Amino acid sequence: MRMTMLVLPAAALLEIAGCFAVWAWWRGGASALWLIPGAAALAGFALLLALAPAEHAGRAFAAYGGVYIAASLAWLWAVEGLRPDRWDLLGAGLCLAGAAVIIAAPRA
Repeated sequence: MRMTMLVLPAAALLEIAGCFAVWAWWRGGASALWLIPGAAALAGFALLLALAPAEHAGRAFAAYGGVYIAASLAWLWAVEGLRPDRWDLLGAGLCLAGAAVIIAAPRA
C-alpha cells in the first residue's frame, strides 16, 4: 500500500505535466519545444504506472483514475490558479475513496 501511495501520485504528476505541455503548445501558443519534456514526462508516467503494485494492469489503472482526478484538481489550483470548488472536492474525494477500495480490498 505504501508503494501505491508514492507511485500513483508521481505518475499523475508526470501525466498531467506531459498533457499540459501538449495543451500549452496546441491551444496556448507555446513553442513546439514544449513537446520534448512533455513526451519525456508521458514516458515517465507510463513507467511509473507499470510499477503500481497490483496483480493486474486494469486494477492498477482503475485505482490510478481516482488519483489522477484529485491530482488534476491540484494542478488546476497550483498551476492554473483556479481554486477547485466544493463540487470538485466532493467528486475527487469520492474518486479517491473508490481508488482506496480497489487497492486495499482483501482478495484471495
